[in-house]
Amino acid sequence: MFITPAFAQAAPATAQNPLYMLIPWVLIFVIFYFLLIRPQQAARKKHMEMVANVKRGDTVVTSGGIIGKVSKVLEGDEIMVELADNVSVKVVKSTLSDVRSKAAPANDQ
Repeated sequence: MFITPAFAQAAPATAQNPLYMLIPWVLIFVIFYFLLIRPQQAARKKHMEMVANVKRGDTVVTSGGIIGKVSKVLEGDEIMVELADNVSVKVVKSTLSDVRSKAAPANDQ
């Protein structure tokens, strides 16, 4: 009717290999690398390449949503963007979110 003390005692603790405790951490790191770190590095590389290839005449979109045409590429990391007639602003290249190249002229045919 009552449980005897022999049945109530815990089983003896077995020594577990420390490597088994490290496996979940390694799996978490691998998942983070392939789902977060690697795609972000690829996107950053693509953005840096896009910014480095900005040239005069390109239509650009800043991170603030302003659309303009590049009128001059200055030294360093700045460009002059023409927003409207006789309205130009100096913009840091790293704030560009999109570079739209010059549109090719349409064929009449």
